[in-house]
Amino acid sequence: MGKNIYTIITGSGSYIPTKILKNEDFLKSEFYDATGERILQANEEIIQKFKQITEIEERRYIEDEYVTSDIGYFAAEEAIKSSNTDRESFDYIIVAHNFGDVKKDNMKVDMLPALSSRIKQKLGIKNPYTVAYDLPFGCPGWLQALIQADYYIKSGDAKKILVIGAETLSRISDPHDRDSLIYSDGAGAIIVEGIESSVPVGILTHKTRTDAIDHAWLLYMDKSFNPNIPKSELYLKMNGRKLYEYALTTVPQLVKDTIDKAGLLLGNIKKVLIHQANAKMDDAMLARLFRLFGEKSIPEHIMPMTISNLGNNSVATLPILYDLLMKGKLENHKLIQGDHFVFASVGAGMNVNAVVYKMQ
Repeated sequence: MGKNIYTIITGSGSYIPTKILKNEDFLKSEFYDATGERILQANEEIIQKFKQITEIEERRYIEDEYVTSDIGYFAAEEAIKSSNTDRESFDYIIVAHNFGDVKKDNMKVDMLPALSSRIKQKLGIKNPYTVAYDLPFGCPGWLQALIQADYYIKSGDAKKILVIGAETLSRISDPHDRDSLIYSDGAGAIIVEGIESSVPVGILTHKTRTDAIDHAWLLYMDKSFNPNIPKSELYLKMNGRKLYEYALTTVPQLVKDTIDKAGLLLGNIKKVLIHQANAKMDDAMLARLFRLFGEKSIPEHIMPMTISNLGNNSVATLPILYDLLMKGKLENHKLIQGDHFVFASVGAGMNVNAVVYKMQ
């Protein structure tokens, strides 16, 4: 049997900010609805209901002195050091984010030069053929960057790629919008390399879809709900109910299609690493995935979760989740040689993607 080129992950790193905000830290917040009316419901009740739906108890916010490219660099540096990789050997550095470097005291988006170039400079990489570029693709951006890396490697264009996801949603979320309690900050990075193998390993299959006609504006930028804040300031907004319905309809089917494409059964999948957006939504998507396969019982510990203490940090959730898993920092979760697992994400666009991976 001849050998084929496969893309495998050879290193990972993450940066989890040290600033912790617990739910009770929002008890004195002033919340408004979309019409600009002050919400009279007690904050204790708002936060209690929020926790019931999302299971979030606390989240991490970036330290005041840092921006997105800083924490992306920290995660990349950890991935390089932990894997003992020659940093001059990267063919590409792909950085997934959505809002650039937003400073603590200035909400304006700063994306020039690209965050990838900033991170490459911070890493001290001199090789001019280490091509650095950014990928804004909503929350699925990091996973789409991984898919692009797989294309580069299997085409013979690259041998080693650094894939980073970094985001600081706390800087662009509306403090007067209850939905903002979901958002958090963080960064994760992986290193992927091409290897020759006579048996399939690493990335086996992937699929992506974009539904823009009816769903492009489920996540968008708009003025604060607080009418006293200038309308020129834009904050992250979402249509939570319709987003939930969209995710429940599209994500499980896409994941099933990706598993089917790999010629696997659901029973072959040891872990489902899914974007940490909302625990209730993630649980519902997993249950529907099993129903699509005709399975009624869901194995315990198949879906590791970090949202209760890390919140939703967009493109960073999957690489952080993977890094914590591979470094033994998630109780009752591990992957060993020969195990199959799935990455899956959903977010602004609306975009959905999935990857099936086999541990080498």
